[in-house]
Amino acid sequence: MTQAIVVEGLQKTFRQGFFMRRVEAVKGISFAVEAGEIFGFLGPNGAGKTTTIKVLTGLIRPTGGRAAVFGHVVPSPETMKNVGFLPENPYIYPYLTPREFVTLCGRLSGLTGSHLRARVEGSLERTGIAYAADRQVRKLSKGMLQRTGLAAAMVSDPELLLLDEPMSGLDPVGRKEVRDLILEEKSRGKTVFFSTHILSDVETLCDRVVILRRGETVVSGAVRDLLRAEVRRVEVTLGDVPPALRERLTADGLTVKEAGGDVVIEIEGDDKVPKILAAALEAGARIVEVAPRRETLEDLFMRRAIG
Repeated sequence: MTQAIVVEGLQKTFRQGFFMRRVEAVKGISFAVEAGEIFGFLGPNGAGKTTTIKVLTGLIRPTGGRAAVFGHVVPSPETMKNVGFLPENPYIYPYLTPREFVTLCGRLSGLTGSHLRARVEGSLERTGIAYAADRQVRKLSKGMLQRTGLAAAMVSDPELLLLDEPMSGLDPVGRKEVRDLILEEKSRGKTVFFSTHILSDVETLCDRVVILRRGETVVSGAVRDLLRAEVRRVEVTLGDVPPALRERLTADGLTVKEAGGDVVIEIEGDDKVPKILAAALEAGARIVEVAPRRETLEDLFMRRAIG
């Protein structure tokens, strides 16, 4: 499997303010993205994600290190022929329509004639903006703008999609449609590199992730290998709980919460679960649910990127 992206010791320093203060946005990060995989690029605000993506697209030059896309060191016009880019806040000329804007982007990618028209119509349909393709962009909602930007990124059928917050502004239906699009692109052998704050989407979609913190890599690897497999806690939901049982559970130091008339008990680990279930049945309570909770990507993110 070839590598779609290789980043080695990447650094980017900006100068800001009257005194030209140095701000290190990216501090020597390294990672590789294999062709054909979905790669998640995560981190809190200010971690260096957008700066790195701008380096990959050639919009800014690195201060140190190197980045290559499909074997070509960026910036490289040859590389960008195979890249579709959706920025975090796509700017679209307000008096153009989605059809006109996507057509413009197709032409900039070298498409012409009937092939261009077919690619434009296909991208508008796939991203769910075809119904508003002839409205001026200034009259569209944030979610519709996002769909237009995504259509523009996909119009040339690129080998690599670089998506900076692709779910921004989308409703739940739109998020699902974008998730389905990403999976469809992977099934076609395309590579998808995207950043997002919606960690559940990353956990569902991504083969591997990198998590940045203050410009440095704090987590890198396959999602299945990074998350702890053991049960961290168990939530037991009981119904018809007698007051005596509730008092006993609280006295044992367990976290007991009300939830729609039922009682939810949070248990660290799973050793105590059989004992609690036996006590509940003995007291005449009704067992509604026993749900083991393993570490999620959000848990990992909070532990390594924030904590």
